[in-house]
Amino acid sequence: MKRLTIIVHTDEEQEVTHQLRTIEQAQGFTLSHIEGHGIESEHDPFLSARDEVVGASPRVRADIVLQDNDLDAVLNILRDAKEAGKMNDAYYWVSPVEQEGHL
Repeated sequence: MKRLTIIVHTDEEQEVTHQLRTIEQAQGFTLSHIEGHGIESEHDPFLSARDEVVGASPRVRADIVLQDNDLDAVLNILRDAKEAGKMNDAYYWVSPVEQEGHL
């Protein structure tokens, strides 16, 4: 199993949520509001005065646990959405999941 983590600007939250809800392989996901710190934050037109002072950009993180063989299909669907202009840039990474379940 794999965990796909996607980071987008908060302005993209609704669209990335919509995309993930329509992907059959994504049985569920978790959204977290986070702050991005980096050189790209300095060029972010959506920063508030507070954000400019602390040097952070408001972001949303989506975590999705997927079967190994579903990962490429999900990434391709998201890439197609970006190419179609439905989503702006997103940063992602993939991590292994050793176990998953409910307690």
